[in-house]
Amino acid sequence: MPHARSFTKLVLGLVTAGALFGLSGCAPEPDSTPDPTPTAAPETPEPAAYDGPLHFVGDELDWFLPSEDEIAAVIPGSADFAEPSASLLQIGDGDGAMFSPSICGTVQSEASLGSIGARSITWKAENERQGRLSVLQFADEGQAARRMDDYVAASEQCATFTFDQSASSFDSAAIDEDDVRTVVGSIELGTADSGFRHYFGIASVGNVLVEFWHSYTGDSLIDADAAARTLHARAAQAKELLIGELTANPPVTPAEPPAADAAEAWSEWTIGFDGIGPLRLGEDIDAAMAAVPGTDISAAEWPSRPRTFVSPDGSASLVISAQEEGKAIASILVGKISLYGEPSVDGAMLPRAAGVGIGDPIEKAMASFPDGTSVHVVAAGLDFYEVSTRDGRVLLFFTEHDIATPGAAIIGITAEDGTLRREHYFGAYLE
Repeated sequence: MPHARSFTKLVLGLVTAGALFGLSGCAPEPDSTPDPTPTAAPETPEPAAYDGPLHFVGDELDWFLPSEDEIAAVIPGSADFAEPSASLLQIGDGDGAMFSPSICGTVQSEASLGSIGARSITWKAENERQGRLSVLQFADEGQAARRMDDYVAASEQCATFTFDQSASSFDSAAIDEDDVRTVVGSIELGTADSGFRHYFGIASVGNVLVEFWHSYTGDSLIDADAAARTLHARAAQAKELLIGELTANPPVTPAEPPAADAAEAWSEWTIGFDGIGPLRLGEDIDAAMAAVPGTDISAAEWPSRPRTFVSPDGSASLVISAQEEGKAIASILVGKISLYGEPSVDGAMLPRAAGVGIGDPIEKAMASFPDGTSVHVVAAGLDFYEVSTRDGRVLLFFTEHDIATPGAAIIGITAEDGTLRREHYFGAYLE
């Protein structure tokens, strides 16, 4: 039996090998036709470059800040630079001295009036005064452009002018290229002994103005053309960065907020960039009055005067202001913007912004709404933290004292449409 099994295996092996040999001998010649080239996958087209409004917001303002070396190279006497900060020091609130021609008042005005965000650098000038550069965000391109129109007009018309009846001058250089406008020069107000001497510069692109001031003594040493080129180049670079950012990440229209129940307790309402509770920024103030039945509403001598809305149970109140010379709601205030010795408002009965309310420390607002600006207004004695959106909406958190003081308590919160706020025009609109 073992021999028979071995013989059978041998025969089967030979038959199998022969079959394989025969199959291989009958196989066709290899096809010499080359394999077809694979079809390339279609290329993803590059997105079209963003060509909408140039609205900078938040930390995008940092793109405009020149380095210390750049400032020192073009502003004589600048030294001892502080770190850039998300803060703004405002001296006045819009009033000023008399200039002739009146457009020349622009050169002594504060460009920051009406802004909704800022970044700043300060340094020491040669006469121990402080120099500063501020990047200023406005609610839209139009507001910044109209302000810049005045500065350009002053550059053209104010080589010599009078300030409080004293002979004065503005020796300047201007650039208008690539949608960026820049004016830089030296301002002399009054006599050398009793007047003021400043190097001044301003640049504009999109919704931003970049302004610098530097006090000096003696003769002007600034190369206005070189300083204007530096300011202009940085603004042009920021413009390209924004276009790149918005090309890669196009702005998205925010979803409509859910409708608020006007019958709810006002403490249940939410403060947001669109308004407070059922009250919407931009809507007709008469419609707002109808939206909260039972509310006690103070009368107004004319439409743009603030009106106080008091809840039906008398536990809470809001102050609503309409657009100047219009009826659209421009701002809604919860609490107060300052106390002046008066008691603060009880925040328990009032709306809150992302959980932040009256009585909370300002640090809570800054953590919930980052990328904002701390503002101190000297003339009005106001301190607040403001944070804005790309479309010009603003939340302002007012404090009882300087925001730099740890634990400064919030005394008021305003929701505002910055596109509807009063614009600060100067000489060009006073003739």
